[in-house]
Amino acid sequence: MKRILLPTDFSRNAVNAIDYSQFLFEKEMCIFYFLNASQVGPSGLSEKYNKERETRLYKITMQESRQKLNDLVQVIRASNTNPKHSFESLPITDLLLNAIGRNVIDKNVDYIFMGTKGASGIKEIFMGSNTVNVIKNINFCPLVAVPEAYDYDIPDEILFATDFEHFYETEELTPLFDIVKLWNSALVVVHINKEKELSEFQIKSKEMLKRKLKGITYRFQDVEMSSSISSIINHLAKQNSNIGMVSLLNRKHGFFRKLIREPVVKKVAFKSLVPFLVLPEIL
Repeated sequence: MKRILLPTDFSRNAVNAIDYSQFLFEKEMCIFYFLNASQVGPSGLSEKYNKERETRLYKITMQESRQKLNDLVQVIRASNTNPKHSFESLPITDLLLNAIGRNVIDKNVDYIFMGTKGASGIKEIFMGSNTVNVIKNINFCPLVAVPEAYDYDIPDEILFATDFEHFYETEELTPLFDIVKLWNSALVVVHINKEKELSEFQIKSKEMLKRKLKGITYRFQDVEMSSSISSIINHLAKQNSNIGMVSLLNRKHGFFRKLIREPVVKKVAFKSLVPFLVLPEIL
């Protein structure tokens, strides 16, 4: 059974991520955890926090969160009659990162799904500040970031971007392979060229990756580093309508970290066309 965590603020983009998660895993036995996190009071100090738990504000906040989650689950149950799917509400009064991190561990979560929206300012970079903060801090669980206006479809092809500067562990790739096999998708392994030739390390990394791709339909594609990483990925997804998902490994010094630091991205909203699967690095 897959365990899917769905943080929600009840916005349209959050609901879109919820709908997409159910579509993507419609063939799988799943339990979906609907999480709403709200903080009572401005302070994060434990002493004050414990006192606030007994306050009227805390009780009202919890009641509202519980009611909204229950209403949402009722709507989902009415529209989703898939016998393989079940649902659970998690109203929590805590910081979003704390609530997600704790429940990923407690519930043994397989994937987090979050909705994204275009940036409106420097704090909302690439996919939205909340999503980026979760990816940067909850780096031990795969996360699927779903664009706000994404009209989802079967991922006929999944783009996996790499610089071959890492020896991939099987555990790192399993969340990607599970989705590939679920829909019999083809994997497009894109190497963004920053050099004329691969180093010995990169050649060995590529060969090791090939062995792990046994049983999967795949092809390698080299792309010249002509602009920012974000622009290249966006162009490839736009150019190939079969690509229904993009995947990256969240390495400390890898593509994703470079992606969210790009000056171009900080100034202009990177509006992804397809969902992003961010894989955690196994250290």
